[in-house]
Amino acid sequence: MLNLRQIYILLFSLYWAQGLPVGFMTHALPVILRAQGVSLAHIGGFGLLMLPWSIKIFWAPYVDRFALSRLGHYRSWIIPTQLSSVLILIILSFFPIQALDQPSYLFIFFALLFLMNLTGATQDIATDALAVNLLKNDQQHWGNTFQVIGSRLGFIVGGGAVLWCLDWLDWQKTFLVLAGLVFLNTVPVLFYREPIHAVKNIADQKTPLSFSQAIKKYLNYFTSSKELETWLMVLLSFKVADGLAGPLLKPLMVDMGLNFSQIGIFITIFGAVAALIGAGIAGLLLKHFSRVNCLIVFSILKIISLAAYTVIAYGYEFNASIAPFWLYSVNAFEDACSAMLLVVMLTLIMQYSRKQSAGTDFTFQVSIMATISGLLYLGSGIIGDLAGYYHYLLIIVMISILCLLPIFYWKNNTR
Repeated sequence: MLNLRQIYILLFSLYWAQGLPVGFMTHALPVILRAQGVSLAHIGGFGLLMLPWSIKIFWAPYVDRFALSRLGHYRSWIIPTQLSSVLILIILSFFPIQALDQPSYLFIFFALLFLMNLTGATQDIATDALAVNLLKNDQQHWGNTFQVIGSRLGFIVGGGAVLWCLDWLDWQKTFLVLAGLVFLNTVPVLFYREPIHAVKNIADQKTPLSFSQAIKKYLNYFTSSKELETWLMVLLSFKVADGLAGPLLKPLMVDMGLNFSQIGIFITIFGAVAALIGAGIAGLLLKHFSRVNCLIVFSILKIISLAAYTVIAYGYEFNASIAPFWLYSVNAFEDACSAMLLVVMLTLIMQYSRKQSAGTDFTFQVSIMATISGLLYLGSGIIGDLAGYYHYLLIIVMISILCLLPIFYWKNNTR
């Protein structure tokens, strides 16, 4: 049996490995595309790569119900998906990146990245379910703190470090290093023995539910009380601002004249370090204050960070002189606020996940947020092209203020 420290290390390593390729696609790829002259609308279209993270709910019940081998229920999913990510990264290292202007190569590149997201999303289902089963209620906030720290560290390497390395290393070496890091973070789960109790309730089912019955069952659960109904409203509104702002922030930095190294080091890496600090602060605050109040305070701080971005966009569009320091600072503050919010949200999601269907319940809640964010991301770039950075960010700030209302409504219905 693992002690608590070993559990945290295990979860940290799994989420770090997961964050490496995701960091590349969410942080490095938009910068690379914009630098090649790709429009905001087309960059928004690349949000389709993240589709598996939105629709993973469709195969989450199977991850809960079936084990692939005798390695342990969730471990039997985690190990193959981790190793698949390593293989895809190795294949990508040999990809002729200079040939992306050719449709056939662009399609293959897109397909490989999509496949890597598919394996990563499946690993996430199993890892989240494992975490729900391993962590007790008073350990959940620290477990999710290590989850956010691990994933953000993955963003530092997969996003910021990749951009930095591309300025002095070639494509192949950079991606081989990424593959090696993902494999390194697979080692802890290779030597981990999954406890039987983690899937006891699933294994004890005499007549497993069909997919449609499983969907109906947990939908009934999330509408079984006023508290859960209002929580569903929070999930639906939580990622609205992120989805709308997603295609704008990194391209804004490119248009303001920042190069790959500046974005890689001072934006992505410094921002991710700020996120690590924010996650740690959130873990400490959740130990002393209620999850509800932390969600409200962290949401207000997030709105302030978006307002600061709006001020910078105003200065850019009206040709004011803006020192890069201010952009670095606002970005770091926004990343810290986002990490604090993510820790409290994942803790609440874990609170509302039942152990016997942990993968499905957790994935359902996360998928709602990812779907809303992804859909808005796809169309947001088009609106950003039409409205301009300043006016669109101003609208986003006003919308984010309105998104506080479901949180207060849910608070009034919590026990």
